[in-house]
Amino acid sequence: MLLLLCLPGAAHAQGDRPFGTLREQAALRQSWLEARLDRVLPRLMREQGVDMWVIPVREYNEDPVFWSIVSPTTMAARRRTIYVFHDRGEEQGIERLAIGGTSQGGLYEVIRDPDAAIGNAGAMRRAAEPYGPEQWTLLTRVVEERNPKRIAVNASATHAFSDGLTLGEWEQMERALGPYAERVVRQELLPLRFIEERLPEMLPTYRSMQQLVHSLIAEMFSERVITPGVTRTEDLVWWWRQRINDLGLDTWFQPSITVQRRGVEMSDSANPVIVRGDVLHCDVGVTAVGLKTDTQHMGYVLREGETEPPAGLRAALRNANRLQDLVLDEMHPGRTGNEVLARALARMREEGIDGTVYTHPIGDHGHGAGPLIGLWDRQDGVPGRGDVTLVPNTWFSIELQATTAVPEWDGQPVRMALEEDAHIDGKGERHWVLARQERLHLVR
Repeated sequence: MLLLLCLPGAAHAQGDRPFGTLREQAALRQSWLEARLDRVLPRLMREQGVDMWVIPVREYNEDPVFWSIVSPTTMAARRRTIYVFHDRGEEQGIERLAIGGTSQGGLYEVIRDPDAAIGNAGAMRRAAEPYGPEQWTLLTRVVEERNPKRIAVNASATHAFSDGLTLGEWEQMERALGPYAERVVRQELLPLRFIEERLPEMLPTYRSMQQLVHSLIAEMFSERVITPGVTRTEDLVWWWRQRINDLGLDTWFQPSITVQRRGVEMSDSANPVIVRGDVLHCDVGVTAVGLKTDTQHMGYVLREGETEPPAGLRAALRNANRLQDLVLDEMHPGRTGNEVLARALARMREEGIDGTVYTHPIGDHGHGAGPLIGLWDRQDGVPGRGDVTLVPNTWFSIELQATTAVPEWDGQPVRMALEEDAHIDGKGERHWVLARQERLHLVR
């Protein structure tokens, strides 16, 4: 059963619109954008010690932060838009300017050149949309009038989300700023944190997305979709793609379905037929309402006469669940991703679990902005990207695997790879967004 979101008008949504109409989704996303600009941005600018943030973007060459500061009906930058955020103090708040482009539903003040009017004597004259060098001239005026002490730009050697300022734009911006160019700072945590932080009111929608994902995985890893001896793993990949497409949704990566089989090395099997006794693994995601999910679950195809998986497989899943507990328990705000990784792996080894951890932030992007907690091939930590601290009001995909020898498979190691989305709330407490898998999905 598909679960409907509590959106305005969602009671009228049909089963093929699990997240409401596009118009309803856009209205919800616009409310989130306004709240983020009103509540999150001022605090972050003050925490980072900047009183102006300048973000120039060009059509089809947008800064990564662009998608987190514009309305859902904005598909690309218009010509060029220079977004300027200026802190006028606690009472007046953050001034939001757009040199070029639009007001994004009234959230920005659009700057036009009053000296470049269009129309004629017999028609209403209005300021032309600035273009090319005119925009940089307007930026000069904006900066001189406000006299900022520290101007943030998005340039970083470490974080892709903080490195949106291109060389060509910087060369023009530097000339436009003149002596103010000396006040420019690279405050890479400003865009990183703004993209990363989640609003508490976004969580119910995200939880409904998780419910849908769990429901679809349960359907896929069942006899309703899998016929042992006939269905191939690639059939499931395209079943998933088509199923979410039919629901009006999308994914941010190609799903993967893999098999482990007793006594057989499956690593070279690109598209095997699924047979009874197989252990199944999926890695799937859904894109909806501007948000991404990332989930890995395990399944088992019952043999003739079996009513449940072998005890060794159930124990293997419990080991992976225990590793999830350890990682979530160590994810305290204030710790870096590398510190969380080291602590979780130390406890994992103390408990005799053979596993790896590669957890990442999630939200506006699948592999989102924020601290990495390991990579599958970097278990000693990730320099730079793993040195960022965890903060409240963020979401993570807790991704990991535990490998366990299974007695019923003659001691053959079985890898239980799990991924479940979790959140750190405003108080720093950690919770699963919905729930984690504790029983194997069964194909009967």
